[in-house]
Amino acid sequence: MHSIVLESDTDFEGWRKAARQLVLNDIAPTHVRWIVAGAELELFSALPETSLSDATQGTFNVSAKFVELAQTAILHRDPERFALLYRLLWRLRDNPDLIHVAIDSDIAKLQAMAKAVRRDEHKMHAFVRFREIGREPKSHFVAWFEPEHHIVELAAPFFARRFADMAWSILTPDLCAHWDGHAISITPGVSKADAPTKDRLEEVWLTYYANIFNPARLKTKAMQNEMPKKYWRNLPEAALIKPLIAQAERITGDMIAAEASAPKKPQRREETMVKSHATKTAEHSGKESLAALRDEAADCRACHLWKDATQTVFGEGPQHASVMMVGEQPGDKEDLAGKPFVGPAGQMLDKALKEAGIVRDKVYVTNAVKHFKFVPRGKFRLHQKPATPEIKACRPWYEREKASVKPELVVAMGATAAQSVLGKITPIGKTRGQIIQADDGTQVLVTVHPSYLLRLPDEDAKAREYAHFVDDLRIVAKHLSAAARAA
Repeated sequence: MHSIVLESDTDFEGWRKAARQLVLNDIAPTHVRWIVAGAELELFSALPETSLSDATQGTFNVSAKFVELAQTAILHRDPERFALLYRLLWRLRDNPDLIHVAIDSDIAKLQAMAKAVRRDEHKMHAFVRFREIGREPKSHFVAWFEPEHHIVELAAPFFARRFADMAWSILTPDLCAHWDGHAISITPGVSKADAPTKDRLEEVWLTYYANIFNPARLKTKAMQNEMPKKYWRNLPEAALIKPLIAQAERITGDMIAAEASAPKKPQRREETMVKSHATKTAEHSGKESLAALRDEAADCRACHLWKDATQTVFGEGPQHASVMMVGEQPGDKEDLAGKPFVGPAGQMLDKALKEAGIVRDKVYVTNAVKHFKFVPRGKFRLHQKPATPEIKACRPWYEREKASVKPELVVAMGATAAQSVLGKITPIGKTRGQIIQADDGTQVLVTVHPSYLLRLPDEDAKAREYAHFVDDLRIVAKHLSAAARAA
């Protein structure tokens, strides 16, 4: 038996060097024991560390995909991960195509580990809450987090980019990450008792959180899927969650218990139309639900934009809307909220939709690119236009959304959206306001993006372009009216 001692739980370089020597020395996985220095080493103190000779004969290569998966999966907390990786490396030497066999038990487990690590990284990005210690200009921000896996060093660069202008520390039981404005440093883990419990802005934040809580939009199961209860104990707002849910349930109960008023004739007709439309769409629903697509997209790594973004911002709207509106990409507000068109451009869109006679809840709204692309500038994140490779990498999500929603009309807002929807660079001026047909037969209306209206410096030009935008949306309104009559 060969005993290999690694320096830490995340010692990928140590594992790779040892694994390569083991393979070249033709040592089978069943003859290797992997040990992490520290507590486990004391347990196996009677077993000396194996010294391997550097084999010079023979060579082998593995795919970049395996290396990438291994670098992520090694951060998993499963104590058997080192053995799994070596067993796969041993098998890949003779069968390089094995990495593409998703039904292989070892490959499936490797992918599941990597996915769990990436999801834990996303949760850390979303659920870290900093508390201020001291006052400016000497204030320091400290947060406590309990990761499922060994992700502190993996997640720390995101916070360095996101909060580049403030000194912060993230404390965890495993490791602690610190940022001084210039470099990240890593220190040993600490206990929760070392983390601050409150700061001077806590009451302000709790008041704000309680006031933005919307009981009409409460979906407890969906909330717990995205934010499991194990994270609640480390969030300042956690103490408010149960009372707010209880209050929402009470308000809902009162509404149900109240005597229903008789609807007017137009309301009854509209209700019948909605039921008829719901029946039709249920009969002809797509193979992939939007909920399943949204969950899958949360782990998208098709391009590099996910590394800096807070989260994937997926589309929102009815499962079978007759109109699908496609924008460019999420902005700062959307990136933080996880919902499309909730920032200034979204407010401009809502205003124009209302003026055109369109109820936003009746259309499906999404973006061509699902992650926020930006350049940090102190406390601000400046929007950057997506490049063609990023648009192409994200286009499959648009196509799958469209296949699921089955819209009769797609509205492409801006050049990026038009490029994604039509599959090629499309000048806005030549096609704006016309319903054209894409190569796949989809009916498409091209118009400007609402953010374009916000950027116009001249008030007269802004008013003129806004009126033109509303006119474009009135074409959409006519389509919706026709679809409602047909239903």
